[in-house]
Amino acid sequence: MSEARKPTLLIVEDDYENQKFLQLFLKRKFEVEVCDSAETFYEKMKEKKIDIILMDISLRGKKDGLQLTKELRESEEYKNMPIVGLSAHVFQRDKDNAYNAGVDIFLTKPIQNSVLMETLVKTLEKKTGIKIE
Repeated sequence: MSEARKPTLLIVEDDYENQKFLQLFLKRKFEVEVCDSAETFYEKMKEKKIDIILMDISLRGKKDGLQLTKELRESEEYKNMPIVGLSAHVFQRDKDNAYNAGVDIFLTKPIQNSVLMETLVKTLEKKTGIKIE
């Protein structure tokens, strides 16, 4: 019996150390793709069928995670994409901005591994019906 396809998670994170850590940890339950900027983000979205996004709110470059999230929500193809926002910014206005941009849930760094995994799994299931064991 073949193993079911793991859902594909796109990690949008510009810090290399965080990318590596998240990749190692999250690959247990997800097929993991990583990008570090708006430019590489759109390449990944075209290349792969992404099931869920872990979006760092602060990104280097022209666009941040809020802008990318807004653009996805305005697009017919991706408007229902599950997006979990992640940020080191913990002020209420940062949360408000993230939810206004369209994240499904907002998490702050540092975050416990178990909470991150559980949030991703639940958000994916709730938005898409995809279940992960």
